[in-house]
Amino acid sequence: MKNRLVSKILLLFSLMNSAVALAEELPALVQPRQTNGNGSVLISGELKQWHKITLTLDGPFAAELDQEPNPSADFNLTVSFTHESGSPSYKVPGYFAADGNAGETSATSGMKWRAHVSPDKIGKWNYAVAFTKGKNAALEGGGVAMKPFDDQRGSFSVAASDKTGRDFRGQGRLQYVGKHYLQFEGSQQYFLKVGADAPETFLAYVDIDGTIAKKGKVPLKTWAPHVKDWTPSSPTWQNGKGKGIIGALNYLSAKGANAVSFLTYNAGGDGDNVWPFVQRDDKLHYDCSKLDQWQIVLDHAQKLGIYLHFKTQETENDDGKGPGAAQSLDGGELGSQRKLYYRELVARFGYELALNWNFGEENTQTPEQQRAEISYVASLDPYSHLRVIHTYPNEQEKVYGKLLGKQSSLTGTSLQNEWDNVHKCSLKWIKESASAGKPWVVANDEQGSAATGIPADPGYQGFSGNTKPNNKTGGYNMHDTRKFTLWGNLMAGGAGVEYYFGYSIPQNDLLCEDYRSRDQSWDFARIAVEFFASNKIPFWEMTNANDLIGNDKDDNTKYCFTKTGEVYLIYLPNGGTSELDLTNAVGEFSVRWFNPRKGGALQTGSVKSVKTGAKVSLGNAPSEPSEDWLVVVRKN
Repeated sequence: MKNRLVSKILLLFSLMNSAVALAEELPALVQPRQTNGNGSVLISGELKQWHKITLTLDGPFAAELDQEPNPSADFNLTVSFTHESGSPSYKVPGYFAADGNAGETSATSGMKWRAHVSPDKIGKWNYAVAFTKGKNAALEGGGVAMKPFDDQRGSFSVAASDKTGRDFRGQGRLQYVGKHYLQFEGSQQYFLKVGADAPETFLAYVDIDGTIAKKGKVPLKTWAPHVKDWTPSSPTWQNGKGKGIIGALNYLSAKGANAVSFLTYNAGGDGDNVWPFVQRDDKLHYDCSKLDQWQIVLDHAQKLGIYLHFKTQETENDDGKGPGAAQSLDGGELGSQRKLYYRELVARFGYELALNWNFGEENTQTPEQQRAEISYVASLDPYSHLRVIHTYPNEQEKVYGKLLGKQSSLTGTSLQNEWDNVHKCSLKWIKESASAGKPWVVANDEQGSAATGIPADPGYQGFSGNTKPNNKTGGYNMHDTRKFTLWGNLMAGGAGVEYYFGYSIPQNDLLCEDYRSRDQSWDFARIAVEFFASNKIPFWEMTNANDLIGNDKDDNTKYCFTKTGEVYLIYLPNGGTSELDLTNAVGEFSVRWFNPRKGGALQTGSVKSVKTGAKVSLGNAPSEPSEDWLVVVRKN
């Protein structure tokens, strides 16, 4: 009896010691519950037009992993922001924000709840808080109003923005306006994008909380080559974290690039290292500190004039089939997981001024599933950001053909094509969407072959600059992609390009940490976009007219882009010359030449001007006649 008593006492002490050790190692699991907030509201941020303004509510205490109720799904915070004039009025979804400073503290619990707005008008704005509790209230509505949090009201005053240059806050929200180009609401300027489609694992970064590598061949990024591009005026978090990824954005902006693409969910996919959840396989609980740190990165991108391309799912996990089926949200259907996912993205990032929601990389969902989720986001996003979808080259007719028309909520496409088929494919969907009554914003965001994409610069890490031929295409280099990818899209009337890096050459799509690998291609892209701005080319009013230069097949021999009777752009990928049919034009036109390799001022060739009423010869380039040139024919 005595021996058994002693054994029980020893066992009890052992269990107590184990419990103490566990509490010391896992403090997050033993955090004490706190009392609820008092319902007070704090308005913070720069109270200026187009700037991020944050409403923080002292609400009910919660923890990320709470089940009953789930803080993301079972509490519905929605804030109405209304200008004093009555218009606009935005109904903005909110979210659980832990202690309100989770990006710095890594907190997993608290009583702070948030909503963001980026107001379009100066003057007084009124807000009204709706806060309810109920099973899936955030997804389905309903629930019971919670006092004192529900029906909090107040106002704040918004002054004019003081931002200029590349900072989007000086230009306003980028909007779909029923054309093939997006327009800034403030400056009224139209937008052409050139940026990075790779790496798709951009956010798989070692300094971001809760980010782990599931595949040994795809480690987390350090972005070490870009630490030197961080500046003291740039943000960090947690005592200096973030310099690499922030420096990468600084580099892109300095090169003139204005777009960056990234997956927000790739569990089960190529990288298997990016998800917004606390745990990879728990799709109903969101990681507050991780998403706060994403917000720091993406806010900085917008200040640098970098457009945000949200790739919301990967082909492996977009439906209930294939290798990532277990990670798909609701098996591809619009269920509670998928609704909550898109609600969280809109709540946490929808205030950003320049972005698109992409409903899948190489999407394989059914048309019914695609339409359901696209329409859901259209109803949820108060700012109506561009909505696009990406699919395989041989699936475009099947996917895009069923999403055309005025009734569709899709407003653009993210095209994937072979590098030398960009012009023809961009032109196809520009024409077909316009004919269907709803013009799409058509960008080329992935270039073949899949192995090579946009090649690295000659000499980078010993790379020759030329890709190896394969069974689909001959070898090619950065000059070929400048001609037939970049200018191929722009001269079709496309909205621009993002560059994909393939998987078999230096700094590939999954492993890239050095954007300098394509340094010269960024220069070519900047030169193209600057040409349109510097020469006041009204590209948003122009259409492709290859027939005017004898290219009825819309092949890669030469391209024509025009505002008929006013300006004609003729791109000659292989140099030489061209005739231009001006039979239906009136007046005299100047002829100038632009160098897409070096940029600079327009130059004069062998023909200075032409008169209308017939087909005219444009003469010869001022130099290097076998290189690519852009001829600018403009009415005097």
